Amino acid sequence: MAVLAKERKHDEIEQAHPEGLSVQQIVDACAASGEKLTEATFRKYVQLGLLPRSTRVGKKGKHRGSQGLYPASTVRQIQLIRRLMGQGFTIEEIQTRFLFVAGDIDALDRQIERMLSQLERGVEGSDELIRREVEDARALSQRLIETLRDVERRMSVQARMERAAV
Repeated sequence: MAVLAKERKHDEIEQAHPEGLSVQQIVDACAASGEKLTEATFRKYVQLGLLPRSTRVGKKGKHRGSQGLYPASTVRQIQLIRRLMGQGFTIEEIQTRFLFVAGDIDALDRQIERMLSQLERGVEGSDELIRREVEDARALSQRLIETLRDVERRMSVQARMERAAV
């Protein structure tokens, strides 16, 4: 039952922060779910390619600079990394057999979302056919991302099963 509660919490975080989370917000979210995570460990996971890189986003207000935001799904990914390490997998095994494309899928999803959002703003006032094509592209992109994530998950399960058989 605790797993379902964590999954619900991850869903809530992802819905509440579609724009992403700062490092401190991720550390706080992990602490709230009982996971100890330091900023140094988080940054090491990013350097090793276990977690996606941030996207720089400007802060509101004049001359306020920018901050790095990570996909909200990063909290869920940290939990997976910790669970795999607890099962005896090395960081190298996790990099190559479990998360080798997860970060790329997340980056692709964010890039497609930015592009589609710009297209949607640009087609306001356009004819119906163009608006419908952009809607179709959004639906197609969602199916693509879901399919890629499903393939990645199945490959991860297969790798775990191979490890258990050894």
